[in-house]
Amino acid sequence: MSDTAEQRRPAGTGTPPPQPDAGNGQLAGILRTGARVFLRQREATVFVVAVGLFLYFALSSSSFVTSANLPILFTQDAAPFIIIALGEVFLLICGEIDLSVGFTFTLAPYLMYFLNTYDHLPGLLAILIALLMGVLIGWINGFLTVTVGLPSFITTLGTGFVLLGIVNTTSHGEPVSIPADMAGNVHWLGGNWAPFIWAVGLTAIMHVVLTRTRWGLHTVSVGGNILGAREAGIDVKRIKYGNFMITGLFGALVGLQNAYVTQSIDPTAGGYQPMFYAVTAAVIGGTAMLGGTGTVIGAFLGAIVIGMLTDGFLILGVSANPLDIIFGAAVLVAMIANVWLARLRERGAQ
Repeated sequence: MSDTAEQRRPAGTGTPPPQPDAGNGQLAGILRTGARVFLRQREATVFVVAVGLFLYFALSSSSFVTSANLPILFTQDAAPFIIIALGEVFLLICGEIDLSVGFTFTLAPYLMYFLNTYDHLPGLLAILIALLMGVLIGWINGFLTVTVGLPSFITTLGTGFVLLGIVNTTSHGEPVSIPADMAGNVHWLGGNWAPFIWAVGLTAIMHVVLTRTRWGLHTVSVGGNILGAREAGIDVKRIKYGNFMITGLFGALVGLQNAYVTQSIDPTAGGYQPMFYAVTAAVIGGTAMLGGTGTVIGAFLGAIVIGMLTDGFLILGVSANPLDIIFGAAVLVAMIANVWLARLRERGAQ
């Protein structure tokens, strides 16, 4: 039969070429499709950076991935910036910013301390009032920005100085310890992994709010086209007031958490650094400074990147002085990558 087959084969054809493996072709197609889908995500850049940094520090030092260091990394170096960044993302999307949130961070634990020590309020009630104080500060920022008409940059710069003055005046610049009868609250507010658990939970909630609710849709609409949003019947003032109040609440929460984690209420804690790091995390993660677009997951990953930079270089023995250079370069590189990916997404949509 083989002779018959050779006789029927056309002259000069030789051995038939091997047929491509259909399975390999399908796998390659799936990988290409997956890569395109991944690159279209605003969080793609910061995710790659986060994975790369984790691998770099893990391979550079055996002390990085340990049961002693990981709680510090995620609880102290990342969680505060994650939580504050969640509020800043919503504000940035709707075209505003809060520079005072770091001073809300500073004031909240002092208010808790004074209410418990001098007014003898129960610990949980003092914590609740301190959290409501953050909401009130957010409302004041909203009033001055939305109703009075001041730029949010100026408004929150001014309220930040006022809050700092209140802290320094009432505390005389002296740190204090958490009252002994309030130490029991540490386990759910600031013990071990608690701040990071809060950060993960709040990230999930705010992601759903931004992507699956009317509040998130209206926030994006206000930042993208405020005149169009008004014409569509969106209550722009309500959206901006609400996002300022959310950010103030998160700032107060982080301040209380920090007090319990460190077991100290310090007037030098907070300030501009948590705010700047939170905004950096949001920008690195893909939130536009000019409003209209943003991502909660990206801000979460951006804060993880900042935490790993802070913690990793400390473990490697690198001086803290060049960290600002690294953070600045990270913002620039992330923004360049985000712009490049945005152009790719636009080309893919055409």
